[in-house]
Amino acid sequence: MKIMEPKVSNTIEYSLLDAKRENNFNSMLFKDNTLKDIEIKNVTIDSCVFKNIDFNNITIDNIELVDVFFENCDLSNKKFDNTIIDRVKFINCKLCGVSFIDASLRNISFEECNAKYINFSGARISKMFISESDFTEMCFLENNIKELELNNVNLTNAEIFKTNLENIDFSTCKIDNIMLDYDSIKGIVIDKFQAIDLVGMLGVKIK
Repeated sequence: MKIMEPKVSNTIEYSLLDAKRENNFNSMLFKDNTLKDIEIKNVTIDSCVFKNIDFNNITIDNIELVDVFFENCDLSNKKFDNTIIDRVKFINCKLCGVSFIDASLRNISFEECNAKYINFSGARISKMFISESDFTEMCFLENNIKELELNNVNLTNAEIFKTNLENIDFSTCKIDNIMLDYDSIKGIVIDKFQAIDLVGMLGVKIK
């Protein structure tokens, strides 16, 4: 699978406050934000880079992300529901409890991220790559997935229901206590050791 990288070039370093005042988030670099109580809403963030930004005191509402890098950022508990996210890369980010409910996700990468409790319920996913990340207690529910690649992802206690995972390779992942329904488990790729953990879900007893 080939993921399209965010198309970002010639960014100008800006402060989040100035960008908000101008209502313009295009071709900008944001670094080391220390401001508090900023609200970003009803805007498309396009061709931007965020580095070392703590979003805990930044309110996000009704935004779209196109061609965006997030590096060493904390986006925990932010909501990206019902929005379009295309060509976005998260590197070494904290994404605990982030919600992508009913979002449209295309060409998305998560690398070395802490994304415990992340929620993709109802999301339409086309080309997503997750590598060396903690997705403990992640939720997939009624997802339409076209191309998903997983590399050494912690999926302990993840919940996956009513989602077609045929030919998706989980063999490098930690899947302890993962919960899948029968429709979701059909056709997934696992190794022989993972098979022992999953057969119990099918009512099979090992003697």
